Amino acid sequence: MLRSFRLRLLHLSCLLLPAGLLAQTTKVAPPAPVLPLPTPQQLAWHEMEMNAFVHFTTNTFTDLEWGYGDEQPAIFNPTQTDAGQWARTLKETGFKTMILTCKHHDGFCLWPSKYTEHSIKHSPYKNGKGDIVREASDACKKYGLKFGVYLSPWDRNRADYGSPSYVTYYRNQLKELFTQYGPVFEMWFDGANGGDGYYGGARERRRINGATYYDWPTTLQMVRGIQPNVIFFSDAGPGVRWVGNERGVAGETNWNTISTDTLYAGKPNINTLLNTGSPDGKQWVPAEVDVSIRPGWFYHAKEDSEVKTPEELFDIYLTSVGRGSTLLLNVPPDRRGLFHENDVKALRGFAALLKKEFAKNLALKAPVKADSYRGKQPAFAARNLTDGNKATYWATDDDKTTGNFEITLPANSTVQYIVLQEYIKLGQRVKTFTVEAWQDGDWKKITEGTTIGYKRILKIAPTKTNKIRVNITDAKACPVISNVEIY
Repeated sequence: MLRSFRLRLLHLSCLLLPAGLLAQTTKVAPPAPVLPLPTPQQLAWHEMEMNAFVHFTTNTFTDLEWGYGDEQPAIFNPTQTDAGQWARTLKETGFKTMILTCKHHDGFCLWPSKYTEHSIKHSPYKNGKGDIVREASDACKKYGLKFGVYLSPWDRNRADYGSPSYVTYYRNQLKELFTQYGPVFEMWFDGANGGDGYYGGARERRRINGATYYDWPTTLQMVRGIQPNVIFFSDAGPGVRWVGNERGVAGETNWNTISTDTLYAGKPNINTLLNTGSPDGKQWVPAEVDVSIRPGWFYHAKEDSEVKTPEELFDIYLTSVGRGSTLLLNVPPDRRGLFHENDVKALRGFAALLKKEFAKNLALKAPVKADSYRGKQPAFAARNLTDGNKATYWATDDDKTTGNFEITLPANSTVQYIVLQEYIKLGQRVKTFTVEAWQDGDWKKITEGTTIGYKRILKIAPTKTNKIRVNITDAKACPVISNVEIY
């Protein structure tokens, strides 16, 4: 009888509670994931934001971009190679990974591979005892960078290129790199396959079927068996895809999702598809933005005056990292084996510009309110947007694919950049949004966009305001936003 009375009393008290307070007493589940989702390795890749390419081989000494394959190893003779200078410069200027061209299309190997004589062991460098891959890997460890390898599938030197034995050769070299040089964060291979070459003296043009010749699934499975956490870049992934150009520009609409079974060489408008991704893509394969600090990928003295300026690099940052991709910037060593002074100066200027433009986040810990939040639960409230914690987020109820939040700045300030981030552990959702500033007693639209993804940086005309409002106007499911920054 007493138990029955207590239950009736509890029921009565619930009826008397305000609706909002009652909702807070009921646990609400987090939003269901919107598939596909990034792997832990892909999440780590997203958070790198800026990685570096290092193109270095016989081309550095022949003034070519693509070596023919008949270059003599003796031509490779850098006199002051210092991989520590590469890694130190990259670390100091904000880069997280260094990817080395261990073998380019010319077939010359920067390590003493036991499977070929066309390598550094027959060069004058350190009297044939040198190993650039070892030096680069060790330098990355010393300066706290991740290490990546580029191994060209095409080999214009090998006599057996085009036959099954070459695929065995290629896999054997991958085994060397992945067993002897420490952890490899990213493996890079591109789509330049087949054409004219030296081919052991044949001097002819060879064609291969890029879709079947290399049997990539078997090769990647082999590499994963050695280092399970490696992320693979190729034109279509499976870990990271090409962005469709080498200008440093990701799509303003940039979905991390794409259906890899729809991609093939020669597909009409494939570069556009790679640039934008697909909202209904079946795999999470984000775009990596590869671009060189110089017109070419290898060092050429004639390009010393054509190094991209800090301002140009900053603009590329906004069209790569600022559009939800990761920047892969190539910095090629010169014939001494050093990053050229002009390149170093540009990198330092770029780093200083980044620091200056993003010096103070006006939104950090700022008051924020939303038109609604999930189940009226604090775990999903708007305050999560400005708490500086990437593990928290604002989310709406499942039946709402729109919503807005308003941030009040500490004072009337000049705003030039808005940074938005989705909580991509639950998938990419936002299709369109607008941003407004409070001016002259009213809201005025200052910019708009489509996708957000891991990070979206919006550069606007300098705007004086004390309040910013973001309106999510369409999404695949309830929006889930983890971070907002204002500069």
